[in-house]
Amino acid sequence: MPVQPLPNIAAIEPYKGGESRLPGFDKPIKLASNENPLGCSPAAKAAMIAAAEKLALYPEGTAETLRQAIAARYGLDAARMVCGSGSDEIFQLLARAYLSAGDEIIQSQYGFLVYRLVAQQSGAATLSAPDKAFTVDVDAMLALVSPRTKIVFIANPNNPTGTYVPYADLRRLHAGLPEHVLLVIDAAYAEYVDANDYSSGLEMAAECPNVLMTRTFSKIHGLAALRLGWAYGPVSVIEALHKVRGPFNVSAPAMAAGAAALADLAFAENSAHTNALERTRVSEALGALGLSVTPSVCNFVLTHFAAGEAGEADAFLRSRGLIVRAMKAYGLPDALRISIGAPAENDALIAAMQAFAGKL
Repeated sequence: MPVQPLPNIAAIEPYKGGESRLPGFDKPIKLASNENPLGCSPAAKAAMIAAAEKLALYPEGTAETLRQAIAARYGLDAARMVCGSGSDEIFQLLARAYLSAGDEIIQSQYGFLVYRLVAQQSGAATLSAPDKAFTVDVDAMLALVSPRTKIVFIANPNNPTGTYVPYADLRRLHAGLPEHVLLVIDAAYAEYVDANDYSSGLEMAAECPNVLMTRTFSKIHGLAALRLGWAYGPVSVIEALHKVRGPFNVSAPAMAAGAAALADLAFAENSAHTNALERTRVSEALGALGLSVTPSVCNFVLTHFAAGEAGEADAFLRSRGLIVRAMKAYGLPDALRISIGAPAENDALIAAMQAFAGKL
């Protein structure tokens, strides 16, 4: 018999990111991966290039310089922080440190697919709580908690819906969890949110012994290609993650770019401002075509179609050189997630959607 992986590994369907190539188009418009259409901070790019002069040297094993930069930016304790190759790696480290066969994680109905994947890798089961109007239902999540629950994952705001729960509900979720359950708040899109009742959960991660908050440099900072993320939480959790991560899990160019990006507040603020304007414009244009758009606070919009039309719309957009994200894997076969691009890209999207509507 040939070599076989563990049964729980063999059953995994690998995560598929947004496509970037389209036959017949040299430069398709990619609106599938929630990337920053403005690119990244010039300072971050310069720092990465400078770091490339030392590619023969190993990076700092503990990402000390980057952790200190994050700590200075947000007023945190660098000792309570771990950096990873994107927040995806941090989720994998959590599964490695806290999950085993027979355990359970809880997520929302339309939670990020990676949570389920890391649970599968450890042989743990995933329970999904039904949403209310495409928004996380805290009470539904709490109703699923059992002695087997080890981690509750909540993306706030959530991908792919673009919705969020107020800080008061986040607090209520934590208050309802047993002390042995770790609450992981994925705040990848936090910088895009402009709402008085929102919090990334940073305060909870600083105060509570069973709360971890994760962030990424892939979105507002435009460093997706470098794979860089971080987490903040209790010392005991951070120490556990350090024990299971690789000794040099973050590259030196990524760390240098990340530190520089944090210092460029103007770039992040302009990215958020531009996104808010364009998100409103795209949402209103799609709504004018009779489509239902879930109100979003992120850099994408979840757009709903009549039964069977999402696939047709996807194919039509591709014929025009536009790539968006089908949502069948999330249990949303009649929806497309559309990233907010640069103004000219959004013009092309709107024109294509108007043409598609004219065909129906």
